[in-house]
Amino acid sequence: IVDRPLQVFHVDVEVKDINDNPPRFSVTEQKLSIPESRLLDSRFPLEGASDADVGENALLTYELSPNEYFVLDTINKKDKDKFPVLVLRKLLDREENPQLRLLLTATDGGKPEFTGSVSLLILVLDANDNAPIFDRPVYEVKMYENQVNQTLVIWLNASDSDEGINKEMMYSFSTLVPPTIRRKFWINERTGEIKVNDAIDFEDSNTYEIHVDVTDKGNPPMVGHCTVLVELLDENDNSPEVIVTSLSLPVKEDAQVGAVIALISVSDHDSGANGQVTCSLTPHVPFKLVSTYKNYYSLVLDSALDRERVSAYELVVTARDGGSPSLWATASVSVEVADVNDNAPTFTQSKYTVFVKENNPPGCHIFTVSAQDADAQENALVSYSLVERRVGERALSSYVSVHAESGKVYALQPLDHEELELLQFQVSARDAGVPPLGSNVTLQVFVLDENDNAPALLASPAGSAGGAVSELVLRSVGAGHIVAKVRAVDADSGYNAWLSYELQLAAVDTRIPFRVGLYTGEISTTRTLDEDDLPRQRLLVLVKDHGEPALTATATVLVSLVEGSQAPKASSRASAGLAPEVALVDVNVYLIIAICAVSSLLVLTLLLYTALRCSAEPTESACGQVKPTLMCSSAVGSWPYSQQRQQRCVLGRARPRPRPRPRPRQTSWPSAPAFHRAQW
Repeated sequence: IVDRPLQVFHVDVEVKDINDNPPRFSVTEQKLSIPESRLLDSRFPLEGASDADVGENALLTYELSPNEYFVLDTINKKDKDKFPVLVLRKLLDREENPQLRLLLTATDGGKPEFTGSVSLLILVLDANDNAPIFDRPVYEVKMYENQVNQTLVIWLNASDSDEGINKEMMYSFSTLVPPTIRRKFWINERTGEIKVNDAIDFEDSNTYEIHVDVTDKGNPPMVGHCTVLVELLDENDNSPEVIVTSLSLPVKEDAQVGAVIALISVSDHDSGANGQVTCSLTPHVPFKLVSTYKNYYSLVLDSALDRERVSAYELVVTARDGGSPSLWATASVSVEVADVNDNAPTFTQSKYTVFVKENNPPGCHIFTVSAQDADAQENALVSYSLVERRVGERALSSYVSVHAESGKVYALQPLDHEELELLQFQVSARDAGVPPLGSNVTLQVFVLDENDNAPALLASPAGSAGGAVSELVLRSVGAGHIVAKVRAVDADSGYNAWLSYELQLAAVDTRIPFRVGLYTGEISTTRTLDEDDLPRQRLLVLVKDHGEPALTATATVLVSLVEGSQAPKASSRASAGLAPEVALVDVNVYLIIAICAVSSLLVLTLLLYTALRCSAEPTESACGQVKPTLMCSSAVGSWPYSQQRQQRCVLGRARPRPRPRPRPRQTSWPSAPAFHRAQW
């Protein structure tokens, strides 16, 4: 383009081609499906290549890789292009070569020349040109008679070299097979399985000849043939029979070893080894089989019986023949073991300890004994009775009784702890067998104390009755002077026998110069006597135990205050009565300390013994549940009083003497030296 003046020039540029593009196929692989039945010289067009160049550079020639089945031909197009064509020169066989892979190469006419290639995959399609073939022309099968229906006889296997529908096969009986065989056997058309369809018996026929055809589904179909020879084998098809001909039941558990329990006979309808029968018995039973004659056996006792361990046996007699495989039959025999009275009633413990509060109502249930008998029926029917003996001057049956059937023990009368602390007796348990068997158990009945005795006053030092005591006191005595001593005891034990003393004062007696020791009972002055004090004073002392409820007693002390002119009389009285008491206080202090030390050691030992004893023997109590704890016979541990209580306990014990009764934990008492002195 030129401006001023405007001019336009046209230039044509011709680009001359050079061979710079190779031939190209549209795909890298071409697939061709050719049936194996195609005839020779059959032609199969191929897709040619293209070249971007022009002229001679785009002029293509084709070349096929060497092979024995195809050659390459070309067809000219109107535009002088060529496209390749495959020509069949040798018949295809899919069973030999199912596919072929060739290489088609295109070369252009340029200088230098370029090439391009494509892979040819030739798939050979099947044709029905092969008949089905069995593995063998004749199959031989051996099987036992009496096979159940649908039992597999043989599984035929035919093969066809074709593929697809040409390879699909159907099995069938040949027209040569008679109807009888068709009824006894069945063939699966698809799988070739031949199965039993009816009863086959060796005695009817021992061989069967079955002709089988196999046909493929090609067009036209092709057929293969085979023969199946079935040979039947005789089998042991008759089981033995077991017959129990007689029984001797039930069997007593004391029967002698070797006693005949039953007779058994066996039989088998087969012959030879199949008819030979042997018998066996369930293992691990006290019985055995003894062969008597041929197929006859006796069931005998092999070891001792024990009904309490095994009350019945379920025996299984097994008869087995000599066939291969052998057949067997069983018969069940129930053997019941009859009971014999060979077990005595037994208690769970050899001794029972029972705690009963005293003053129980008559007929009170205090305990129940129970014995078990391992036998059965009347041999296990247990009755209870007392083993009679004397308790002191009285018979045991006057104290307790036992119910013959239930084993309940009753107290026939109120028990008194102060009279009888321990009642020990035996209860007998006896069964109803013939002869009867029995056993005994010991019952220890401890009578627990209740607060049923009021304190009792003892005689005064002067020998007068404990209800009223007269004392003379000098007016010149000072504070703390012991004027008199009230002595009392309690027939109970433990807390119920622990006494305390207190002075009963009227409202007008607030200035009384005397007091009484809480646990000693000693009456002493609280201050120095003066002229204002009455010459005669009446002191009322209340003695009270620690029971629930507490019981009391009262003592009256008459105190006369005298002047110094009466000193000789008072002095003589003091030397006669008070001085020994003061001296006795010092002696008793040491004595009490020694007794307490020994008692503490004894109590600790008894506590340990009681704990071990209670853990081994559980107890039962009646007429009010109480803890199984025994109070010692003396609440304060005084030696003479304890001996007195123990002597009363011994009177109620049976011989031989039982082990010592465990004593309970002794409570720490307040200091009561005067109480000890009073007991002493």
